[in-house]
Order: sequence, then structure tokens, then C-alpha cells
Amino acid sequence: MGEIIEHNCGFAVAHTLHNAYNFAKSLQHRGREAAGIAAIGNDRIDVIKWIGLVEAFDLEDLLDLFPLGSDYHSYMIHVRYATRGRKDRILEDAHPHVIGGKVVHKGDHIFIYDCDAAIVENGQTEISLLEDSINKEFLQTECDTEAILHYYMRKGEEELVRQVPGSYTLAIADKRKKSIIVIRDRNGFKPGVLALKDGKHVVLSEDVAAHKNDAEVREHLEPGIIYYLSPDGAYIRYKVDIPEESSNLCMCMFEGNYIAHRESEIFKGIPVGTLRSYLGEEIAQEYGRLNVNIATYSPRCPWPAAWAYHLKTGVPYDNIFYKKRGERSFLGSTPEDRKKSIDNNLNINPEKKEKIKGLSLMVIDDSTIRATVVRRVIQLCEEAGVKSLEYVNYTPPIGIIKNKIQRGCMYGVDMPPDDDFIARNRTEEDISEYLIETTKTKIKFNMHYLSIDGMFRAYERLGFKRDQFCYFCIGGPKTF
Repeated sequence: MGEIIEHNCGFAVAHTLHNAYNFAKSLQHRGREAAGIAAIGNDRIDVIKWIGLVEAFDLEDLLDLFPLGSDYHSYMIHVRYATRGRKDRILEDAHPHVIGGKVVHKGDHIFIYDCDAAIVENGQTEISLLEDSINKEFLQTECDTEAILHYYMRKGEEELVRQVPGSYTLAIADKRKKSIIVIRDRNGFKPGVLALKDGKHVVLSEDVAAHKNDAEVREHLEPGIIYYLSPDGAYIRYKVDIPEESSNLCMCMFEGNYIAHRESEIFKGIPVGTLRSYLGEEIAQEYGRLNVNIATYSPRCPWPAAWAYHLKTGVPYDNIFYKKRGERSFLGSTPEDRKKSIDNNLNINPEKKEKIKGLSLMVIDDSTIRATVVRRVIQLCEEAGVKSLEYVNYTPPIGIIKNKIQRGCMYGVDMPPDDDFIARNRTEEDISEYLIETTKTKIKFNMHYLSIDGMFRAYERLGFKRDQFCYFCIGGPKTF
């Protein structure tokens, strides 16, 4: 994976702390910088946030802080990576964001007691779209999520849906209201599901969290619909009257290509594992066998693509690389953290090292942004005596310039258009030569990317059309 980008956040809304905690662990692949919980009672909202993984704070100790038998009836939990805010102030900018409350700092964690309102979000909205309706002097952070909460407190949830375009799925707890408010943006940019757990309805960023915790997915959240989750686990839906021209379906293609877990189904009909298999078949269609001896993948996301490529072409397949941990390197807060993560985590299986000596390898990856992973793969292959390396991405080049516009992501993935993308102003041949030069490798190396047409052929096989997706980062039109 192109490690520079940082991941979309994940959150869950549940009615027991135990369930919320386990849901968040199942969404850890969506962010590892910080975690936080809002415990919601009949007349009280209390929050704790901490640096690191969900399990950095033991569930047993959280149960002591938010004890069973109290009047807490619901919990909002969040795992974060920083698309906005100060990456040197991760704890302060972590979710939930709040209005009001008494803050108690404890080094690597923070308590906020008796808040007026709290919010968790996956996505991004331009703060400039909110400025006319909020008082920026009241903002404690630079995060768009906090600004959204202030907008909501002043204008309400209906106006938020109706007036503010953005790419988000969010949940709001408001001490003035009994129910938790859940909203998916009116264009359906970010995913979310409603599920049933222990007879009560919960909300999750991805259905994989339901599958892993014996919850039953009931529906994918509908764009522009407000869901009200009551303390007893029931819910009601409210449809906001939105002008038709403002509610065109526009889903993030990167959710399917990389962000979502391969066991998930997203956007009401895209089984992620099947999609990635189709992407592997499209690689086979565009590139054929490429005169390689073995096909493999860069763990872990592209496995279905590599296996499908093998089945389509007959090129022998093997698991060459492994990771010690499931963490995604690009979720680190700094380039140094990301490089350390990949260097310590990605390795070659010792039993396969002799097998690949003198051979030509195809490595399939989901995408390449700054090439930290590619450099590590080249290093490992050179140490193993690999003869040549064909590196194939099923996401087309990200960060290119098209129509004189610098591409990147402005909608919730941390790939700002002015960032330093390896594909910017470089052809596949340029990238290959650049990586050979900068790694000083003697391996014959070639970088490849699936075409945009090839990528969308995979989506079309699942019944979706190109114009239903945002693909601005790889050269598509601006979304909103």
C-alpha cells in the first residue's frame, strides 16, 4: 500500500461498552493513532480518549470507569487517523469531539466529563463551508468534525444534511435529546451499516465488524437519511427533503480498492473480496503473464487479486511475503513512523527465500503513493537473489496532474493534492527508473498500473457505473 496516505477513521454506536469495544477492535484497520469513547446517559455524556490502539486501554478498566448499572445506555467509540488537525496533537484532536464538559488531562489520555454534545465521524468536510454559520473563536481544534458539531448545535441535523456537502458518516450525542443521531452524507460518499446485536440496533462504519461479533446486518445506511437510535435499541429513519441535483450518488472508489476489509460488503452491493478478485482478473487481461515465474502480493489487502490473476493466467502462485502484525504502515503519524512500521513488519518467508532465488516475480499491490512499501519489497527481493520484479498496482496512478489540476484527495483520505506523489509528472517507465536509481538495486524492476478503464470494468461487473464514484485522485471529475 502507498503508505503516505492515512486511513479513513472508523466508529461504532452500541448499547453496551463491551460491544462497542469489540466493534472498535474489528475496525482497527481504519485507524490506529488514537481511540475514544463517549458514554451517553439520560442526562450526561462522559468521554475518554487515548493515544494508540483500542486495546491500549483495557476493557476491564473502562468498565470500572463506566460501570455497569449506571445510567449509561449507549456508547460511541472511534478509531482515528488524522486527515485534519495537528498531527503533533493527536490526543487533543482525537474523537469524540465535544462541546462543553470538564477536561482532565492524564498524559496519554484525557477525560471530559458532563459534555453538552459529542460527535464521532468518518470522513471530511471543508471547514470553509461551515464558517458562515459558526463562531470560529469557540473552536478548540482545527478539525472539521468539531466544526460540524458546532454547526449542528446552531442549525440542527436537517440543515446539516440539506446545506453542507461533504464526505462523511457521523454520529452525534446531544444532552438535549434522548436518541443518538446518525447521518450518512447525502451523496453516499462514505459507507456505514445498521446492524442488530443482542436485540438492539447498532451502527458500524463497516459490516466486517458485525460479522466478527455475531451481529446481523440489517441495512446499509441510506445517503441523506437521518437515523435516530433510541436508548432501548430501537430506531427510526427520517428522510430529509434534498434538491435532486444535490444528492447524486458518489461513492469513494478507494473504499473498495483498499480501505474496506476484504470480508466487507460496502455501498449496498459491493463485496470487497469479489471486487478485488475482479481487479486481479483485469490485471491478467491487460498485462498477461509478463514472463514471470511466480505471482504473489504485498500483504494483506491484494490477496484476492493475486489469486485471481493466478487462476486467470496459470502463473504459479505462492505466499512470499508476510507481516508480523496486521497494522497498516501508512496509519503512522509521520514518514519515519510509517517507514519503521513497514521495515519491522514486512518480511519474506524464510522457507520461500531459496525458492525465489534467480526467478522473476510479479508482486500485486493495491496502490503506490510514495513507494515506501515498494522500496522494502525491492530490498527484500534483492537480498533473496530475485532476478527481476514486476510490480503491478490495481489502482491507477494517484496524484497525477490532469487538465492542469493537481490530483489527490480532498474528501477524507489524507492525500492532499499538493503532496509529493511518486506518480506526479512521471510515466511508468520514469517511476521504474527512479526506484531503481534511489534503491540502487541491481534487480530488473518495472512498475505497472491497471488502467482506469480496467479498474471500472471490475466495478461494472458488480452492477455499478463509473459515474457513481469519486475518482478525482486518479484523474476523475471534481465531486462537489
